[in-house]
Amino acid sequence: MDSSAATATILSIDQGTSGTKAIVVDGDDAIASVVEIPLRPVYRDGGSVEQDPDELLASVMDAAAQAIERAGVRIDAVTLSNQGESVLAWDPDTGAPLSRMLGWQDRRAQSECDAVTGKADLVASRTGLVLDPFFTAPKLAWLRRNVTTRGVVTTSDTWLLNRLTGEFVTDVATASRSLMTDLETVDYDPELVRLFRLESERLPHVVANDEVVGLTEAFGGPIPVAGVVVDQQAALLAEGCLRAGDAKCTFGTGAFLLANLGRTPLRSSSGLTSSVAWRVEGRTSYCCDGQVYTAASAVRWLQDTGLLSGPAELDAICSHDAHGAMCVPSMAGLAAPWWQSGAKAAFNGIGLATTREDLVTSVVQGLAAQVAELGELVAADLQRPLTRLRVDGGLTRSDVFMQTVADLMQIDIDVYPSAHATPLGAVALARKALNPALRLEDTIVPWTPARTFRPQWTRDHAHTFREEWRRVVESVAEQQGK
Repeated sequence: MDSSAATATILSIDQGTSGTKAIVVDGDDAIASVVEIPLRPVYRDGGSVEQDPDELLASVMDAAAQAIERAGVRIDAVTLSNQGESVLAWDPDTGAPLSRMLGWQDRRAQSECDAVTGKADLVASRTGLVLDPFFTAPKLAWLRRNVTTRGVVTTSDTWLLNRLTGEFVTDVATASRSLMTDLETVDYDPELVRLFRLESERLPHVVANDEVVGLTEAFGGPIPVAGVVVDQQAALLAEGCLRAGDAKCTFGTGAFLLANLGRTPLRSSSGLTSSVAWRVEGRTSYCCDGQVYTAASAVRWLQDTGLLSGPAELDAICSHDAHGAMCVPSMAGLAAPWWQSGAKAAFNGIGLATTREDLVTSVVQGLAAQVAELGELVAADLQRPLTRLRVDGGLTRSDVFMQTVADLMQIDIDVYPSAHATPLGAVALARKALNPALRLEDTIVPWTPARTFRPQWTRDHAHTFREEWRRVVESVAEQQGK
């Protein structure tokens, strides 16, 4: 790293679905402390996924304070990565929540999408996204129609940054996930804002990812808050995906495969979405991405139903053969390329001889097959195949799962060596904000793969499995779509 970068000590707060993590990174790339506070969304029938905002805010403050205390160093800047499309209503005068937080997995805003379905092509052409309740605007509109007309409705980052700094902002990568942002201008599109009947709302100011957005006195201070970014784009940067075609997949609550598109805001022709990767030095880089709504949350479901004692048991119980059992693990709907928010999970090929091990293996293979589908769609948009994939997240600790991904994708899988890709990506952007003269590549903590998984299945075997799995998922999508 350029020596000029080795000056600032950064507190990076990664506020995610399943917990809040705070890390302190010094100017020599050493992680001085890590604190994690778990959170658990509440899942209910009807597609409801909610979190307690007060509990979430307390986790941010507590994790950050503990990380600073454990590090025992002076903090030069704070940065925040956020969970993307989660939203809430809140009082801009006091900061107090006026609703529960709707998680990004919440599907209740499908009715808002249905109301404007005739404008789906317009939305896609302007935003690069698909008209789906996964994204922000439908959830904001649903909150207004069904919960409260008071205060403001925003994504979680705007609320958290307001509590830290008093500012009313969101970063450009997060804003690009709203269904209201023009992909070229990277600003709100008035016609789309009106489409979701949000024209009377106060919308946060959109900032670049290399900006100092304000000062906070929450941890001593005043300390600059800088380099804020949405979580998946943060991980894309941390893993060094700086060139068009570089790709990563994060295996967290869901699985998110992103590929750098360079400076061209391509629209997907294969059912994926396109959004801003980051805006740095006044220039915008783009990415395409595909989502699997349940990854670690599917493993948690296995645990909750008694099929698995915990994630650590995956490698002990799974094999490479589910003996005919197949699973479409769409516990929270199907994303690209099917985009069926109401889809339910399904098992196929189950018989009296099917064992617990077969069921768990089929879920693991179903998750890997969905990621392989995304990889193929990304390749179609890039007009060239992926040659390798960088991966991070908790499920990368499972050798069986990572090997299954390599087998089905038929490419090498490089495991990121740290459990902190998202907060480390935000650290890079904070460094850039504090020292604009730095090249972006010089802000990234250097890394080499902890492990590399290479395909063990033959190409024919992988092709046969994926064709059979695809027939199952298409049948499920057709039946549930009726």
